Amino acid sequence: MSEQENMKEKQEKQGIIRDLITLGVISIVTLTLLYIFPDKKEPVLSTPWNFFIEMMLILPAVMVMLGLFAVWVPKDIVVRYLGKASGVKSIFLALILGALPTGPLYIAFPIASALLKKGAKISNIVVFLSAWACIKVPQEMVELQFLGVRFMLSRLSLTIIFVVIMGIFIEKVIGWREVTKNGC
Repeated sequence: MSEQENMKEKQEKQGIIRDLITLGVISIVTLTLLYIFPDKKEPVLSTPWNFFIEMMLILPAVMVMLGLFAVWVPKDIVVRYLGKASGVKSIFLALILGALPTGPLYIAFPIASALLKKGAKISNIVVFLSAWACIKVPQEMVELQFLGVRFMLSRLSLTIIFVVIMGIFIEKVIGWREVTKNGC
């Protein structure tokens, strides 16, 4: 086994241990709070159960769509439109891809992972996820109706600007970390 494989295995074990410790701390805090506030037992237990049921109803369809995406969309198309050499137009495409669908954010993460595996650049993934979380066509219509066109356009413009800046910044930070990590 190579040194790199040993290091990767060690990092995975550390990640599992960290996750188990986090789960333990959260469980202790939850049990302590339930002991202090026993009248909150029903919502504390029903909310995760309802969330689990919602995920079980949605995730199978998402997995089927991801399987179809993996088979039907060639890697070179993703690289051409969302990859490193795609330029500024890819940021706008990532914004549109993130803003059009509706649904919970946890659906976007497997999609983002599939895009990343097919060659999309990090900044476009960040823009896609951020647009999914912050920019939705139905949300914009509600803002327009209740808060007015000026508010909607101001928030939308600022959100787009900062989402793009954040995507580019994160890509630069990750690239810088890779360079320093590899010693180049």
